[in-house]
Amino acid sequence: MMKRISTLFLQAVIVLVGIVALAILIRFPLIEGRAANLDLLSIYADPFIIYGYAASIAFFVALYKVFRLLRYIGQNKVFSSDSVATLKSIKYCAIVLSILIVIAGLFVMISHHTEDDPAGFLAICILTTFIAIVAATAASIFEKILQKALDIKSENELTI
Repeated sequence: MMKRISTLFLQAVIVLVGIVALAILIRFPLIEGRAANLDLLSIYADPFIIYGYAASIAFFVALYKVFRLLRYIGQNKVFSSDSVATLKSIKYCAIVLSILIVIAGLFVMISHHTEDDPAGFLAICILTTFIAIVAATAASIFEKILQKALDIKSENELTI
């Protein structure tokens, strides 16, 4: 019972994170400095905003995969090939997201105006890249552990 409650709580947290991230993606372009004198269509047609939306796809796919992994845990299907595949997908999403963040940081660093200071944006890029790399590393470690446990489980089933 306690395990079920904790997985439901974590799933609710994942859904809340997704909703907050979506709200930020919708609201931030409207209050961002470059959008002060633009109409609604011009704001969302900005190439950098479009790039941010495209990069966020990897984030939302990873959130969905974490939600699925929690569902497998709630159903006592942790030691399955589906869980290993889900962890592998989470790892790849985190790697792709970190690469896309680094590309955005490099673009801003190269193309910023001389009167602009990109230090804040670059600090956020470094922080989020670090978080994505930590998530990819954790998913990779859990994937290897789970794969090894799955191999031992299938070996024991063959022995009996």
